[in-house]
Amino acid sequence: MKLYDLQPAEGAKKTPKRIGRGIGSGMGKTSTKGHKGQKARSGGGKGPAFEGGQTPLQRRLPKRGFTNKFKREWVEVNLDKLNLFDNGTEVTPDVLLEKGIIKKKADGVKILGNGEVTKKLTVKSNGFSKSAIAKIEKPVVKRR
Repeated sequence: MKLYDLQPAEGAKKTPKRIGRGIGSGMGKTSTKGHKGQKARSGGGKGPAFEGGQTPLQRRLPKRGFTNKFKREWVEVNLDKLNLFDNGTEVTPDVLLEKGIIKKKADGVKILGNGEVTKKLTVKSNGFSKSAIAKIEKPVVKRR
């Protein structure tokens, strides 16, 4: 077999319709659009939401809710995640982002009280839950 023997499979290649290229093509004059009317014009036809003149679905359904433009989006971190740091480390939102504990800072980082802190850390954040504050401030007791 030679390179010049290769041919595409039967029916794999389809020639495009050449519309409006003379009467002999069978698609001349009106270019397969019929005579006059809305569908024959450029940009003609109805949109996908047109329902034959009846009130469209998006107008029949009631509007609901609103978007609060003052809403703050918090990223939450539990206390047990802070045990990844060494003793004496200052934990800030930037450090959490750098370590990969959080994916984005959003409007702020809030520390939640799930888990225990087993190391002495300085934690700086935009928000804390009451249980997190209590667990961070209590002294670390080493068990033998």
